[in-house]
Amino acid sequence: MSLGARARGFAELTRPGNAVAAGVLTFTGAFVAGASPSDALVVVAAVLATVFATGAGNAVNDYFDRDIDRINRPDRPIPRGAVSAAEAKWFSVALFGGAVVSALVLPVVAIAIAVVNLVALLAYTEFFKGLPGVGNVVVAALTGSTFLFGGAAIGEPLGAAVLCVLAALATLTREIVKDVEDIGGDRAEGLRTLPIVVGEAASLWFGAAVLVVAVGASAVPFVRGEFGLAYLAVVVPADALMLVAAARSFSDPAAAQRRLKHGMFLAAFAFILGRAAAPAGGLI
Repeated sequence: MSLGARARGFAELTRPGNAVAAGVLTFTGAFVAGASPSDALVVVAAVLATVFATGAGNAVNDYFDRDIDRINRPDRPIPRGAVSAAEAKWFSVALFGGAVVSALVLPVVAIAIAVVNLVALLAYTEFFKGLPGVGNVVVAALTGSTFLFGGAAIGEPLGAAVLCVLAALATLTREIVKDVEDIGGDRAEGLRTLPIVVGEAASLWFGAAVLVVAVGASAVPFVRGEFGLAYLAVVVPADALMLVAAARSFSDPAAAQRRLKHGMFLAAFAFILGRAAAPAGGLI
């Protein structure tokens, strides 16, 4: 195999799109929490720590999921032979090291969040993923915590608390839909995911109910007068997109989970716009 193909395999292990997106979410958390130009160093460090940790988590997930991926995702680097399982494991260790180094300049609360998240990432596939609903909750909490992490980097860990709740709940719905999409490979591997234990329809209805709560949470900044009409003009379409995706999950889980992801990022943009338009909003 060519050097270029191997390099592409290592890059794919990190899910670069997801890793960069997670970094953007951390930046969003810092911005929504009120970051100023003087916070630039810690915000950059927090973003880098998030990108490294997300890439590491994805790589180690591929390492543990290599047998399942031969059924569900045969095009991934390990099943197709671009990267060996051992190489993926050590690559993830190096990325985790990068996350730790990046986090060293951050406040104690931010470091504590980073440590908890790193432990959860390492434990996710081996211990939590196969437990009905537990793995979904872990992934949802990790996604939501990126906003807390961004706020904690500037000393305001609860500055983006509503965004954290919204993201965590929407991610929980998306993870349930993804489990429905992957039910064939998960069942072959002997995993006990929520759709396998309680059924696909019941899982999707639960996911839809969770999303309704998330949509309700998105109204809080406007109702409390923190964000104005600019926020509302973007978050309403984002909520609608996610609700339509939840409805579609019953017929097309693959398309639904992609649209849920798009809706989540649109909602995050609404928070950025709301903070930028607010009188106390600051720009880095």
